[in-house]
Amino acid sequence: MIPFSPPRIDGKTIEEVTKALLSGWITTGPRTKEFEKRLAAYCHIDHVLCVNSASAGLELALRWFGVGRGDEVILPAYTYAATANVVIHCGATPVFADCNKDDFNIDTEAVRKAITPRTKVIMPVDMGGFPCDYDSIHALINEKEIQNLFSPATETQRRLNRILILSDAAHSFGASYKGKKTGSLTDISVFSFHAVKNLTTAEGGALCLHLPADFDNEAVYRELCIKSLHGQTKDAFSKMQIGGWQYDIVEPGYKCNMTDIQAAIGLVELSRYDKDMLVKRKYIFDEYSKAFSEETWAEIPPYQTEDKISSHHVYMLRIKNITEEQRNAIIQAIFNKEVAVNVHFIPLPKMSYYQSRGYRMEDYPVAYAHFSREISLPVYYDLSEDDIRTVIQAVKSAVREVLHPTD
Repeated sequence: MIPFSPPRIDGKTIEEVTKALLSGWITTGPRTKEFEKRLAAYCHIDHVLCVNSASAGLELALRWFGVGRGDEVILPAYTYAATANVVIHCGATPVFADCNKDDFNIDTEAVRKAITPRTKVIMPVDMGGFPCDYDSIHALINEKEIQNLFSPATETQRRLNRILILSDAAHSFGASYKGKKTGSLTDISVFSFHAVKNLTTAEGGALCLHLPADFDNEAVYRELCIKSLHGQTKDAFSKMQIGGWQYDIVEPGYKCNMTDIQAAIGLVELSRYDKDMLVKRKYIFDEYSKAFSEETWAEIPPYQTEDKISSHHVYMLRIKNITEEQRNAIIQAIFNKEVAVNVHFIPLPKMSYYQSRGYRMEDYPVAYAHFSREISLPVYYDLSEDDIRTVIQAVKSAVREVLHPTD
């Protein structure tokens, strides 16, 4: 069976994790801080905070901005539940917007229609690793009419004096937009380092701070550090230094720090990311695209344009002119050929919880049209040439079996 997305674990990874274990320091410590510095340098920004998940990072950012009851956060209907769940956790209301017709990302004009005086944050999602149209989103929030709608309720909101752009960049570490790396494209961006991501720390995430000049990003970094550690003014590593035992609790914060064991994995992956991991993933994307471009039924996912380069995280193939039921049958046929595939994602208005809150899939027809025809193919570092050919043949055969059973 060809799996869908196993993590890359080799001798170098094991060696670095072993060093972390033997160092006597396994929670947040020197490796985590070094990982933060290297991530910041990679993204060409000054401050990154590592946490235990992208979900925690998104929620920390929302709470730092003062998002709460009565507020609205605009996000795509087509995303994983984490993007919306964190808004619910804060007591605010997720407002879904439909997708672009030519890719899976949020439609800026749909965002425009969703903005109200209650809108505090827009959370674009780089689906599959392909960056959103950030210029159009920034232009939108800076329009005078949109700025006049903004109704700040906290000192932080008054200082920004506009809608915050919080990028859910869970898929897009290493992607770029107009020559700039993701992580540097919005006020705050959040990466995921979950086990299936291009760069993994087993579980983990990072907040990238790129707030405008009115903000001291270093001060915001320190504030978020405190929020991520129960409101404690010193982390464990600082407290263990000679004479450093005293600390204060300044707020009822959360517990979502990254450990040095996780950071050890991340440091290995980051050191070989651009010249190794991304090269292999792009090669797989290119091989799939070359093979499926021969088929009239295949809609190739966009992953490189004049302005955008994907992180090549998920190869989101669409089959033209099929129903959701036919797509599901094709997936089963592929599984029958010992190849694992997936769907990214089931849109949130189809989920029971969000349906119970009044969201309807019919209100997001483009998202449904994408979802109902989408099949995500295996993309991972150890996928061999034979594996790639097997995946391609399995998909082509499965489509023929379902759409042309008598041929």
